[in-house]
Amino acid sequence: MNTIVSIALFVVGLGLVIYFAEKLVKGAVGTSLGFGVSTFLISVIFIGFDPENLAVGAVGSYEGVAGIALGSIIGAAMVAIALAFGITALFAPMGFERVPKQILTVPILAVLLLGILGFDGELSRIDGAVLLLGFVLSVIYLLRLSKRGLDIKPTGEVAETLEEAEELSKWKSFGLLLLSLAAIIIGSEMLVAGSETIIAFLGLSDTVFGMTILAFLVSIEELARELPAAMKGRPEISFGNVVGSILAFFLFNAGIIALVRPVTVGT
Repeated sequence: MNTIVSIALFVVGLGLVIYFAEKLVKGAVGTSLGFGVSTFLISVIFIGFDPENLAVGAVGSYEGVAGIALGSIIGAAMVAIALAFGITALFAPMGFERVPKQILTVPILAVLLLGILGFDGELSRIDGAVLLLGFVLSVIYLLRLSKRGLDIKPTGEVAETLEEAEELSKWKSFGLLLLSLAAIIIGSEMLVAGSETIIAFLGLSDTVFGMTILAFLVSIEELARELPAAMKGRPEISFGNVVGSILAFFLFNAGIIALVRPVTVGT
């Protein structure tokens, strides 16, 4: 790829990510207010879901490399969640009014379920169906907790975000949420595509690239979802993205991969 084109992709991609990261927060809060659903739950269901990795995993499984697809998805999830949430907490310390233990158990059980099902060395189609059922039950459980008032709520002043969100109707807010998610995904892809040629041009080694820039680029999309929310006093969006990502990767995505083709799990 031409270096100038790569730089252009990098700059435009970065611009999309930065601009729509702010809009994502506004859309999420507006959707929450409009439909009477907690912002945390909106974040779990919509912001935490990652269609890119689902597509990669499903195609990889169909083409007979399900093990590699599963490994790459879980690896990417671990890096993105740990790095992005860590950076967010570093630059925007998050305060919560409360964090119910019932909510914390859901992502822990999701990880344990995948580990238990894969302990025999294979994820069968039945295992895939169990994982998908686990995803559905997890979302239903979180919905019921929210209705009972057991939710993650932020501390501190959030009036500015609420005022901005109230400018839009609930459907416009929902549309802004989906548009922002799509723009962040496209921007992240452009950012990665442009960076590959730039890195090659600069002559950096694969090791240096992998340990620094690639690790950051893998998590840039997650970071764009989490950091602006925390900085605007909406840490429940950031935390919801983490919980949603765990459920999506370890239950939904892994379940789809196993349904498409049984996966041999390496030791």
